[in-house]
Amino acid sequence: MNKNKLHKISTLVDELPPSGIRAFFDLVLGMDDVISLGVGEPDFVTPWHIREAAVYALEKGYTSYTSNRGMKSLLEQIAIFTKKERKIGYNPENEILVTVGVSEAMDLVMRAILDSGDEVIIPEPCYVSYTPTVKLAGGIPVILPTWELPGFKVTAEAIEKLITSKTRAIVLNYPSNPTGASYTKKELESIAEVIKRNDVLLISDEIYDHLSYDIPHIAMPAMSEMKDRTVYLNGFSKGHAMTGFRIGYACGPERIISAMTKIHQYTMLCAPIVSQMAAIEALKNGMPEVKKMAREYNHRRRLLVAGLNDCGLKCHLPEGAFYAFASVESTGMTGMEFATKLLKQEKVAVVPGEAFGSGGGKFIRLAYAASLSDIEEAVRRIKSFVKK
Repeated sequence: MNKNKLHKISTLVDELPPSGIRAFFDLVLGMDDVISLGVGEPDFVTPWHIREAAVYALEKGYTSYTSNRGMKSLLEQIAIFTKKERKIGYNPENEILVTVGVSEAMDLVMRAILDSGDEVIIPEPCYVSYTPTVKLAGGIPVILPTWELPGFKVTAEAIEKLITSKTRAIVLNYPSNPTGASYTKKELESIAEVIKRNDVLLISDEIYDHLSYDIPHIAMPAMSEMKDRTVYLNGFSKGHAMTGFRIGYACGPERIISAMTKIHQYTMLCAPIVSQMAAIEALKNGMPEVKKMAREYNHRRRLLVAGLNDCGLKCHLPEGAFYAFASVESTGMTGMEFATKLLKQEKVAVVPGEAFGSGGGKFIRLAYAASLSDIEEAVRRIKSFVKK
């Protein structure tokens, strides 16, 4: 038996690197007394009334498949939310798709819109799945580096310089993972003008929209003439602390949502019905807890960033999400060296900046989705490490 031939892996898949976040956290497994500021997951438990909705759904026998696009009642609630809170009018009949988290939605949109050789502009630093999903769909990622730009923010001018005849779409994630960068209305209008002038699609990942602290969150499809040029992605993992429920959604032009649904029905079929029932409750009654959690994150944000700067690790104040993106250049170490030694010597887990793009060698990402006491102790340990 020729195992080399029998077990051959797709060249494209074989060449994909593993997630930089998960690869690093293999080192954490089995270690005691580790303070984790690494994985981007709320430390809050999903609010009880949302969990209760899931429990009741099981007790009432909601264990079946749903429509590929999602339960009608959930689609209607998403339409209500996007209209009331984000000022966008979507038709629940044909412009919304419920997905298994925003990660699936991102994969679906790439496969739905890209032909081989199409280009997608991706700002870096960025979430780890963006570039791989473009490659897996046959597209070409075109990296827009923001490492040296103020607040790691994308500018309209930087985008326009990269647009070619092959550009199919631009990805924008705000508030950003990993930098926490967000945008004012004026900044979004400037980016929107470039998109309209060049007739390209925007994929707007706004999963952290509820966690915006210094400026009000404005959804890109709510901007003038942008609804039909935008695929809007959102979900429940971050703001509602529902990571394990794996529930998200995509909104956009009917033709694109229909194409995404076609792929979804062959690969995932539908999102879990219990998670959909929980999401309905979250949209109906979940905002008080969302606002309470956001206030707590805001307090932690200021504490962590002040502590990092006091240690000599330059860190801007993020406008949203729950991440601080700090430079370790002053230590003479790379982000990977710093993160590895910090974990081994002080038992604090952070993510090396390299996980979020090739220019991340002098950065680390710290998630302040941790208790105040853990953040305070982590800062103390980091300060001790830097002094050594």
